[in-house]
Amino acid sequence: MAHRDGVETSLLCLTDGQAAHYRGGVEDDAELGRKRRAELAAACELLEVTRCEVLHYPDGELLHQDFYKLTGDIVARIRTLRPQVVLTFGGDGSVNLHRDHTVVSAAATAAFHWAPRPELFSEQDLAAYMPQKLYYASTPFVAVRNRPELSGAPTVPYSLTLDLGEFAQRKMEAFARHSSQAGVLERVKGVIQKHMMFERYLLAAAKGQIEVTDDSGMFAGVTAD
Repeated sequence: MAHRDGVETSLLCLTDGQAAHYRGGVEDDAELGRKRRAELAAACELLEVTRCEVLHYPDGELLHQDFYKLTGDIVARIRTLRPQVVLTFGGDGSVNLHRDHTVVSAAATAAFHWAPRPELFSEQDLAAYMPQKLYYASTPFVAVRNRPELSGAPTVPYSLTLDLGEFAQRKMEAFARHSSQAGVLERVKGVIQKHMMFERYLLAAAKGQIEVTDDSGMFAGVTAD
């Protein structure tokens, strides 16, 4: 949708998924990492994402990493790419409550607020930059493998709903590009198809004093730098 509207998009992924339970028949961790990088690139190509980068943090172990360094890596990308809108997971860990997702949410939130402050990460020798809006993804269901009791866990509410329309099917096709994760898709496919027409987001930060109920679009109110 962003590409259709002439908006550049950049995806930053911190791990390459080597610790995944579903492995698509791949036993070697490094091989799985290479396969998942290729799958992500294929999905991004289908979705017409402008650029994608995968870092080398250990999958499943983000909570044991240096938070300042982790945040600094995201700050460096914000200062380099200069996104006006930042989208990340909610603190709940998104649809599967993954602890890596929660850490990414915390680090991306800190990076959003710290990227404009030149006294932080001054060693990067990059100009400070202030993004205009921060969103958390909100999923309409929770599906944690072998943990049905978590299906009712508290999740991020939403302030913005997008009707995917013609792009809903392409989203499913992009999921399918992750062939090593076919088991995941099969496990939750019925629920995904039920909700596939819509995506929901929570406006977590924005320039000025606004009510979240006044947010009419992800790029509404965004001004050119």
